[in-house]
Amino acid sequence: MKHDSSITIQNLEAAFAGESMAYIKYMYFAKICRAQGDEETAKVFEDTAAQEVQHAFGHLDLLYPKDRMDAARCLDMAIAGETYEYTEMYPKFRHLAMQESNEAAVREFDEQIAESVEHAQRFQATLEKAAKRFAALAKVEERHANHYRATLAKVHG
Repeated sequence: MKHDSSITIQNLEAAFAGESMAYIKYMYFAKICRAQGDEETAKVFEDTAAQEVQHAFGHLDLLYPKDRMDAARCLDMAIAGETYEYTEMYPKFRHLAMQESNEAAVREFDEQIAESVEHAQRFQATLEKAAKRFAALAKVEERHANHYRATLAKVHG
């Protein structure tokens, strides 16, 4: 349900990104607090993070209504996202980090490029496997339908 010209859609995407980032950030903060022995504060961050993820899911329900989604569409979108990451986003970030001589960031972006390639390949393999399963299932369903038709013809015949 992407309508890039819609301000509401752009706002939902921005809200989704913000809620998602808050979730990860709060989980990271919880990890820091727990490592420092502050279990109570860690729990507050984790509880709040759980709320943030629910907010993000609410935004996704509006951006990608479940009645318009299926496994193939989800996989296609995931492949496109991972491909964007390793072909455009991370290479650009890497280039800028190189210009700033930030070697730690360059290494991080290199790792993310490699992982994004792996993720895209895994999603693609899953999509291809699902297509084969669906084709095989369609053949089985066709055999069953033909059998039922033949049986029905005998009954009515």
